[in-house]
Amino acid sequence: MAASSVEGGLLVGAGIYKHFGALTVLDGVNFTLAASESVGIVGPNGAGKTTLLNVLAGAYRPSLGAVYFNGTEVTAFDAAQRCRLGIARSHQIPRPFAGMTVFENCFVAATTGGGLSGHRAYACCVEALDLCHMLHVANRRAETLGLLDRKRLELARALATSPRVLLLDEIGGGLTDEEANNLVETIQVLRGRGLAIIWIEHIVHVLIRGIERLICMDAGRIIADGKPEAVIADAVVIDAYIGGKAAP
Repeated sequence: MAASSVEGGLLVGAGIYKHFGALTVLDGVNFTLAASESVGIVGPNGAGKTTLLNVLAGAYRPSLGAVYFNGTEVTAFDAAQRCRLGIARSHQIPRPFAGMTVFENCFVAATTGGGLSGHRAYACCVEALDLCHMLHVANRRAETLGLLDRKRLELARALATSPRVLLLDEIGGGLTDEEANNLVETIQVLRGRGLAIIWIEHIVHVLIRGIERLICMDAGRIIADGKPEAVIADAVVIDAYIGGKAAP
């Protein structure tokens, strides 16, 4: 990837390969996320979507290639170091800290994950819970929450770190239409505040309402990248992800 591409993006993956033994999960991915940009990622199961998120977040080291954040190479930085820099993520399966309240879960994220302290950490927690419609359960123990509230808490914990980049992994799964609408509204508020977002989601009609650019992956490669309506109509995407063959 050219130096100008690295300098022009807030979060950049350059020539990313990831091997697990003989299995190649990411096959030369080049990816750039601009400041304040919202990008969705779709693709069939096994396409490499979550692995790419793990490499960008620092959970995995790439087998080959480099990751840059704000113009600085962070390939050797782990997830905790990248979180302190401003890269936060949610996980597909929420795992809140049991024995702690919802607010305490967020406070740990703000202080330990984001490196915040004092009044700023408290304010970030309150704001994150408010955005995720969870202030009314702030004093409940996290393990008593249902699945949907655990997903909201997963998002709130990421936001409590005061990130510049937010990586979302299928946060819309299992939501009702009303809850999905609330989620999109929250994402739009975050976009309005200048937060850069990468969002993996199988619920495409929800995803495209919260993004401005769509990527489709298949077999560890990016096969389409552009405006959502153009990507969805792409014959290669229809064949690989949506199913069936495009009409001649």
